[in-house]
Amino acid sequence: MSDPYLYSVTNHVATFSINDAPWNLLSVEYVDQLETQLPEVLADDSIRAMVFTGEGLDHFSAGMNLKQIPEGIKKAGSPEAFFGQRHRVLDMIENGGTPAIATLFGYCLGGGLELPLACHFRLAADKGAKIGLPEMDLGSVPAWGGSARLPRAVGRTYALDMILRGRSIDGAEAHRIGLVTELVPVEGLKERAQALGEQLASQPRQAVRSMLEVIVGHETKTLEESMADERAAVAANRGTPDSMEGMRAFMEKRKPVFNQGS
Repeated sequence: MSDPYLYSVTNHVATFSINDAPWNLLSVEYVDQLETQLPEVLADDSIRAMVFTGEGLDHFSAGMNLKQIPEGIKKAGSPEAFFGQRHRVLDMIENGGTPAIATLFGYCLGGGLELPLACHFRLAADKGAKIGLPEMDLGSVPAWGGSARLPRAVGRTYALDMILRGRSIDGAEAHRIGLVTELVPVEGLKERAQALGEQLASQPRQAVRSMLEVIVGHETKTLEESMADERAAVAANRGTPDSMEGMRAFMEKRKPVFNQGS
């Protein structure tokens, strides 16, 4: 059996590419391997951004491999444990302190949208993308956090429209409603994700991590809690090598070079 995803690191950017073209289904093996490897990646300070993509240019992911659900539940011991593992993995992506970028092209359905929803940046193909949570058409509901994260990304009105009607949207509409950050021709989508990853990786590591802690999940915080988090971030970044480098570079009228220790 081939690896469920292909993994590589280039210029401090780790790439996870679903290795099941053309549909790139999210298999039990994919989630198992991610759960094992993600803690190592997130603990590695030399990795400062992550890209989640799929092999080929047909589809990012048509979602979970539905045929594996009975096997997965049996292996996990219960439906709650099976889906709980998926929640843990996506929570690691969202809350691990490393910027995550997803590429949306072709089918991005069910779990193939729920994984990108856990990422901090989503880039979509300008043509050919089909993005949605179609579980309602199967008599079911999103199970990987889609109904929790989609409203936070696009608001209640659009989330209800997509989920209750099982409606899929293209990249242009996803960009219009704020679901994706950029539209890119599919041929250059992965290269653009790598370039964005490298840009994020060049930013001061501690400051990036601090801002993710402040901003991710802000929807459930009061303003006072968010302000307290910001004050903690200011304290954590005061006097760091990167903050001193940033000030020196400003005074010397040059571009700062951050993360020199890693």
